Amino acid sequence: MILGLLAIFVLVLVLPFASRRVEENLEAFLFVMGLAAAFAGGALSRRLVLHAVRDPLAITAAVLVMGLLFRLARGPVESGVRALQRRVPARLLVFGVILLLGVLSSVITAIIASLVLAEIIHVLSLQRRAEIRIVVLACFATGLGAALTPIGEPLSTLAVAKLAGPPYHAGFWFLLKHLGPWVLPGILGFALLSLLFHEPPAASAADTLDDAPEERARDESLREVLLRAAKVYLFVMALVLLGEGFKPVVDLYLVRLPGAALFWINTVSAILDNATLTAAELSPAMDLGQIRDVLLGLLLAGGILIPGNIPNIIAAGRLKISMREWARFGAPVGFAAMGLCFLLLLVF
Repeated sequence: MILGLLAIFVLVLVLPFASRRVEENLEAFLFVMGLAAAFAGGALSRRLVLHAVRDPLAITAAVLVMGLLFRLARGPVESGVRALQRRVPARLLVFGVILLLGVLSSVITAIIASLVLAEIIHVLSLQRRAEIRIVVLACFATGLGAALTPIGEPLSTLAVAKLAGPPYHAGFWFLLKHLGPWVLPGILGFALLSLLFHEPPAASAADTLDDAPEERARDESLREVLLRAAKVYLFVMALVLLGEGFKPVVDLYLVRLPGAALFWINTVSAILDNATLTAAELSPAMDLGQIRDVLLGLLLAGGILIPGNIPNIIAAGRLKISMREWARFGAPVGFAAMGLCFLLLLVF
C-alpha cells in the first residue's frame, strides 16, 4: 500500500511538468490520481464520495458568484484604476492594490483577486520587469490572504474540511484565528516590499506585460465563467480524494515530525500546488503548532514558482510570464520570506 501511494505521489509531482497534455488537463488528471490514491489507501467509501461531492461546493459557489460579478464590473474596475492613476503616485497605488487584494482575497477568492490584478497591471503600463515584480508580490499576498477563510482558495477549503472533525471541529473562522496573526503582517510586508520595485512607465505596449489585445478587449463569456467554476469544483474534489488516500502515509510518517521540519519540507510546494500538499499532509492527529507550521510553509513556498498556487497560475497565464521570469524574482523573495518566518516561529 505504501509503495503504491508513493508511486502515485511521484506521478502527481512529475507528470504535470513532463507532459503538456497533463498540464493542460490538470484537474482531470488529479481526479484520476485521487481515485487511485483513495483505492490504494483503502479509503474509497460512500462516506468519502459524499465528502468529495460536498466539500467543494462553498468555494465553487464563491468562484461562480464572484466571476459573474467581475464579468459585469470589469469596465468600472479599469475606469476606476485609471482615475486613481491620475491622482495617486504609482508606488502608493501599487502598495494599496497589493494590500487590498491580499486582505480581500479571502472573501472574493484568490482566483478573482488574480483576475483583478491582471486587469490592473494592464492599466498601469509599467515596464515589464517592474510589472513582473509587482505581480509576484501580489500573488504572494493574495495566496496568504485567501487562506484565512475556507472559500478563499482550495488550500483553505481542504484544510478546514480535514480539521472539521475532532479534536479541532474547525469552522469558518478557524484559519483566521490561528493563522491571522502571521498572515496579515505577511500581506503588509509584501505590500511594503513593492515600494522598492518601480521603474518609469513603459515607452510602448511592447515593453509591458501584455496578452493579445483582442483577447483583453473581449468580454469573458458566461460559458468561460461556468467552465472555470466547474474546474475548481473538480480540482477540489480531486484533492479531497488525494488527501484521504494519502492519510496512511501522513499518519505513519509526517505526524511524527516536528513543526520546523514540516515547514521546510513544504518548499516542495514551489513546484506542486500547495492545495495538493495540504490534502496529502494535513491531519487532525497533528497539534496546532504542526498545523500552523505546515500551512505557513505551504503558503510561502507556494509563491516561489508559477505552479505553486492558483493566483500564480492565473496571473502568469493571462500576463504571459514565463517560469524563468517568475523564478528570477519569486525564488529569492520566497526563500527570504520563509527564512524570516522560520526565525519568528522559533521565537514565538
